[in-house]
Amino acid sequence: MSRILLADDHPMFRSGLRGLLEARLGLVVVGEAGTGREALALARELEPDIAILDVGMPGLNGVWATREIRRELPRVQVIALSTYADGRHVFEMLEAGAAAYVLKISAYEELVDAIKAVSRGNRYLSPAITGSVVDAWLAQAPAPRAGEALGPREREIAQLVAEGHTSLAIAQVLHISARTVDAHRRNIMHKLGVRSVPELTKWAVREGLTSLES
Repeated sequence: MSRILLADDHPMFRSGLRGLLEARLGLVVVGEAGTGREALALARELEPDIAILDVGMPGLNGVWATREIRRELPRVQVIALSTYADGRHVFEMLEAGAAAYVLKISAYEELVDAIKAVSRGNRYLSPAITGSVVDAWLAQAPAPRAGEALGPREREIAQLVAEGHTSLAIAQVLHISARTVDAHRRNIMHKLGVRSVPELTKWAVREGLTSLES
């Protein structure tokens, strides 16, 4: 059973989400926070499975809170909640390490699906923003370096990384060690000239390796 940390600066909204999660999924909300700093402190203390973070929290916004949580507690998966549907906010949260991005206007309908996707090691984007985000990513997708096309195993690992799977999960699927997966990941990113998983994901979308669907 997943343990949830819920962070949003609106107590009534938090209360509604807590009721939804506990009633529909039987999840355990282990902590609530009203600011980014509170969320980070509780994440360190409680080490939840999933942290649901408002992007626009006071004190320490959701982007910075996500970055710190993912840096210190990489096992914790982050779901972003936001009123913003524009590509800039989505990119910032994905770059920081969020596995999902859900619009607040549809949170009660979509959060359950996002949690299920993240629990399976997948990504989730609200359908209302997926099309525009993919279009923007395709327009900015980095081109691979000439003469350095990936081999079949590298393309397979690139797809799995872009879909949000961890090195351990990829190792289990491909029956290789996590260390070997990490070595492949470094080589792939060097060959493509990318520096982050979001940039690798852009390349994978352009190449047709993934559609960003959950």
